[in-house]
Amino acid sequence: MARVLFINGGSEGHINPTIGVVQELISRGVEVVYFCIEAFRERLEKTGASVRTFDDQKFIKAFISGGRDYLLERINGLLLTADIFIPSVLEQIEGEHFDYIIHDSMFGCGHMLAQILKLPAVSSCTSFAQTKDSFDKMLEPFFTEVSTEIAKPINDKFQNLTAMIKDKYEVEIHSPYEVFCNPAPLTIVYTTREFQPEGEAFDQTYKFVGPSISWRCTRENFYFPAIKEKNLIYISLGTVFNQAIDFYKLCFEAFKNTDHFIVMAIGNKVQISDLGKIPKNFIVQNYVPQTDVLQYAKLFITHGGMNSTHEGLYYGVPLIVIPQSADQPIIAGQVVNIGTGIQLQMQSLTANQLRESADHVISRSSFKKAVANISESFRKTGGYHQAVDEIFQFKNTN
Repeated sequence: MARVLFINGGSEGHINPTIGVVQELISRGVEVVYFCIEAFRERLEKTGASVRTFDDQKFIKAFISGGRDYLLERINGLLLTADIFIPSVLEQIEGEHFDYIIHDSMFGCGHMLAQILKLPAVSSCTSFAQTKDSFDKMLEPFFTEVSTEIAKPINDKFQNLTAMIKDKYEVEIHSPYEVFCNPAPLTIVYTTREFQPEGEAFDQTYKFVGPSISWRCTRENFYFPAIKEKNLIYISLGTVFNQAIDFYKLCFEAFKNTDHFIVMAIGNKVQISDLGKIPKNFIVQNYVPQTDVLQYAKLFITHGGMNSTHEGLYYGVPLIVIPQSADQPIIAGQVVNIGTGIQLQMQSLTANQLRESADHVISRSSFKKAVANISESFRKTGGYHQAVDEIFQFKNTN
């Protein structure tokens, strides 16, 4: 039986696309040892994987200590997590054999561990992929526009950290790109070339398998007859940047006394009781089974995380994207570029603007047509089945 070491330090958006991949690997006779944080243990164990965990609080503290103002500071933060994560993994797998490693593309220690363990590596990319050229262009303003007194100490720290890691772990780090994007001989990208910005720029080591949407165990109790045959709008800001009481109240103002029926998921950082009186045409819960609800929705108002965007488009739902942070503005831009929705800004948003925008997107056939096209392209790709086919082919040639 083949054994794979799966490394993922990410959040919900990095974990969920791998669920189907892990289930498929196991169904084909592969033993999966999966490293993640404790919060995802139960979810991964239900796939049949053997789950190992690491101290996420120490990891986050080390990452944040690198600084947050500039991209290279965040890269330094990823380097600082090496002494938290690498010894923990090496200790927990001591004496075990693995045939290959799969690591998250944005988890800085994945590329390092592949070198340390001398294993064939697969990168699991749950965001848009980046070439070295596109990454270098993104990093370039730091060196050309930031003052020397700020940039030099940050760059010196990068050089010192890479030298320290080389001495300690015998790992070569040639560029910030290797830390931030974790390149590998095979990269599985959970989108299509059509949705990927500049998709034609990626060579055949990048396999665009489409959204990896699989069954997942949910904790939510949801009464589906309440939303069937309704003019349904689904609203969610995801699982990370969802502490937005003012936005939720703005949604009440925008859609109360309308013909729309609203399902709104607010996460666990806001109490439903904090929102005051809930309009009669709203269902508000901390969590809802998103992929199930989307199958009834006419519109999805979202933060534009990659998972949520993929799921909305996969089920043929036009989007209003209100990006919060991270790569969400880039994803929102791509949604607009392909005509599947519009982008709004949280800072200037009004109830009238939100309501009028919703009516506009729902009523225009151009949005429906564009969404139908991208949904079809998503469904034609193999998702997690295709991902495992590519992994097996890679393993057989290595």
